[in-house]
Amino acid sequence: MNGSKLLLVLLVLLLLIPTLPVTDAQAADAKSASIGIPLSSGLRGNDNSAKAFYLDLPSGVSASSISTSSLKYSGDNTLVSMSLENGKIKVTLKGISKPETVEVSGYSGVRGEDFTTNIGNSIWLYADGRRWQINNYNEAKDTLDYQAKDASDWTTPSKYPPMTLVSAASNQSTVGRVWYTTNGAVVENQYVVDSTVKPVFVSGSDYLKGEPKFKNGKIITNYVIGPEGSPLINSTYEDQTDAATIPVTGWVEGRFYKATVNYHYTATAKLTTYSYGGKVSFDYKPLTEPALEGIVTVLAPNPNPTSNQGKDIPVSLKINGELLAYNNSSNIEEWVFYAKESGSSTVYTKKNYIKALKSSETFANLVIPKGRVPTGEYEKEYTLTVTVRFSKPIDTLNGSVTTLSQTMKATVGVTDSAGNPPSGGGNKRPVAVLSVPDSVMAGQEFLVYGKDSYDPDGAITDYDYGTGSAVEPVTGPYGFTWYPLSEVGNRRTISLLVTDNDNFSGSTTAKVNINAPKPKAAVKILGTKKENRKITLHDASVNLAEHFPVDSSKTRFTIQAVSGGTAGDIKYSGTLTGVSDKDLVIKKAGTYRATIYVVNNVGYSDTAEITFEIAPDEPPTAYLSVPNQAYRDPEHGNKAAAVLDDMSFSPDYDFIGHRLWQYRYDSDNDGSFSDEAWSTLSDANESRIAFNPAAVGRYEIRLTVTEEFDQPTLEEFVMPADRRSANTDSQSATEKILTVYNRAPVVDWSW
Repeated sequence: MNGSKLLLVLLVLLLLIPTLPVTDAQAADAKSASIGIPLSSGLRGNDNSAKAFYLDLPSGVSASSISTSSLKYSGDNTLVSMSLENGKIKVTLKGISKPETVEVSGYSGVRGEDFTTNIGNSIWLYADGRRWQINNYNEAKDTLDYQAKDASDWTTPSKYPPMTLVSAASNQSTVGRVWYTTNGAVVENQYVVDSTVKPVFVSGSDYLKGEPKFKNGKIITNYVIGPEGSPLINSTYEDQTDAATIPVTGWVEGRFYKATVNYHYTATAKLTTYSYGGKVSFDYKPLTEPALEGIVTVLAPNPNPTSNQGKDIPVSLKINGELLAYNNSSNIEEWVFYAKESGSSTVYTKKNYIKALKSSETFANLVIPKGRVPTGEYEKEYTLTVTVRFSKPIDTLNGSVTTLSQTMKATVGVTDSAGNPPSGGGNKRPVAVLSVPDSVMAGQEFLVYGKDSYDPDGAITDYDYGTGSAVEPVTGPYGFTWYPLSEVGNRRTISLLVTDNDNFSGSTTAKVNINAPKPKAAVKILGTKKENRKITLHDASVNLAEHFPVDSSKTRFTIQAVSGGTAGDIKYSGTLTGVSDKDLVIKKAGTYRATIYVVNNVGYSDTAEITFEIAPDEPPTAYLSVPNQAYRDPEHGNKAAAVLDDMSFSPDYDFIGHRLWQYRYDSDNDGSFSDEAWSTLSDANESRIAFNPAAVGRYEIRLTVTEEFDQPTLEEFVMPADRRSANTDSQSATEKILTVYNRAPVVDWSW
C-alpha cells in the first residue's frame, strides 16, 4: 500500500469514529514515546555524583518534532536538568550513593603496563688491573658495602670480575601510577588505603637469583656477575668509567651491572559509588513521509571562534545525514556530501556507498588564508549539503522522488582575542584540556581524559565529549572508548566541551590515528639454556586490541637447529600449536632458533623469532685427597687408618650426585697396578670415607663422580649417560697411592 492510499484509508476511518475531546496537553496528531536510561552502577568518586546522559532519539523521531514542555523523567534519581541538545535528549541526574570497598591494581599509566626498574651496582677495576672493587647492598644495614677481590682470569688488565653473587637495591617507582579496578575503571589515589598497598613481582632478567624483595620502599635483587660466557652469568653492564669522581689512572675501569624488574601494585580502595537509571518520556508529532535530517559540526578551528595568530586557519567540518520515517536501507544507492564557502563556485564533494540509514563525512582540507583575515572580528560562512540517492523511487505526498537533500550553514569565526569569546560580567570561561593517545589500534580501549580541564573562578559541572565513530560514549571527567575495525587508516577528532557553574563553556579537540589491530608477537626462552635442561617456549606476545583477541587455538611455535645440533636433538611431547607455553629439552649444545605465529579473531597476524645458545653440560672435575702413608696399628687389629676426601667440583655449577670409591692393592709388590683388579670401597655417595687396609704395601685409590642436574629437566627424554661423570684416572699417580707400613719396634735398653 503506497502512502496516498494509506492516507485515504485513515481519513475514512476518522470520519467513522465519533469525535473525542482533545486536551491542551496533547494535540490530536501527537504521539508519546519513552527512552530508557542505560542502567549504570559502580561509578566511582565524587565527580560521578552528577552525570549527564545523551539519549538517542527513536527511529522516526526528529528533535524538531518533540514538544520540549512534555519532557518528563521517571526514576529513583534526582533530576538536575533535561533539554534537547544537538539532536539528542540530554538528561543530568544526581547519582544514588553507596559506600564500597574494592580491590585495585596500580600500573604505570595504562592498565596492564607494569613498572620497570633497572637495579644494579657499580663494579670498579683498580689501577693495577688485577683487583676489582665489588659493591654490594647490605640489606641488614641498608647500606652499600664493598669488597676488593682478586681477578680470576690471567690477563692484565682483567677482562671480567670474579664470579660473585651480588645484591643491589633501588627505590620502588610510583611515578605515573594509575589505579584500576578489575573491570578497568580508574580510581583516584585519594581513595586508596595506603596501608594496603603491596608491590607484585611480575618478571625480571632471567639471571636473577630468586624473586626480588620489596622492603621499605626498595626493590632488592640478587644476581651473578663474572666472566662472560658462563651459563649462569647473563648480566649485562654499562661502561661508567667517565663517571669516576677521582682521577682515572692505570687500568681503572667502571662498570654498572644491572638487572631488570617488572612489577605493579595491588591495594584496597574505599570510595563511594553511584548508580543511575530510569526513563524519559515525551510527546512528538510523527513524520508522515520520509525525510532527511542533516547536522553539521565545526571540528576545527577549536575553539570557534578562534584567535587570530597571523597564519592560515585550518577548517574541518563534519556533515551527518540521517533518514527519518524510512527503513529500507537496501534501496540506498549512495550518500553524497557537498561543502563550499558560501558564494563560491568551488565545491568539494565526497561520496560513500554505505547502505545505512545514517552516514557522515568530514571535510578536513578547508582553510581560511591568513591574507583574508582582517584586524578585528571576521566570519566565514560555509554551505553544506547532504544528499541520499535511491536505487528505486520512493513515494511521498509530493510524488515519487529518487533523491532527498538537506542544506545547512556553518560559520567559522576569527577574533583578535585569544581563546573562547569573553564571558562577560567579570566571569571567566572554563578552560578545556583534553588528553588522548596520538594513535591507537582498532579494538584497543584508550583513555579519553578531560579531568585536567579547569575553571579559573568556579567549578566545572559538565563534560561533553564528541567521540565520533568510537564505540563507547565517554562521560564525566574521563572514560574509555575504542574504534571499530572499519576505522582502520583514519585520523579522527575527539572534542571536549566543558561547562562551569555559571553556565559558561570552553572547548578543545584532539586527533587520534587508528591503526590496524595487529598483535605484537614475541617469544621468550625460559629456564636454563643448557644441554638436557628443561626450557620453555613462552608466548610473550602483546595484543593491545582487546576487542579483537588473539585466537589462542591458532598460536603456533616452531623450533629448529641452526648449528651444532640437529632436529633430532630437540625433544618434546605433544604439539606446538594451540599452546602458550611448551616445555622441551635439547640434547646437544649449539645454536637454535624459535619462532611464534599469532593471529587475532579478525585475521591480523604477526611472527617473531629468537635465536639462542644451548651451552654444553660440562663434566665434573674429579679430584681426591689421599695421605701418602699410613701405619698398621696393633691396637686396631693391625689395620692402618686413612681418611680419603673428595675434592671434586662441577665447573658449570651442577652438584655431585653420586660417588663411587674403589681401590686396588699391589699384591705382588712389583710396583705396577695394571695387573690388579678394582675393589669397591664405597658406593654410598660419601664425600669423606675411612680406609682401613690390613696388609702392608701400596694401594691405589680411584674416585668416580657423577653429576646431578641442578636445574629442572624432562626425565622422559634423559638417558643415564646424559648425567656427566668423571674419575681420577688422570690425576697424578703419586696423589692417589697410599703406602701402608709396619710400625718400627720400640726398644727399651733400661734394666
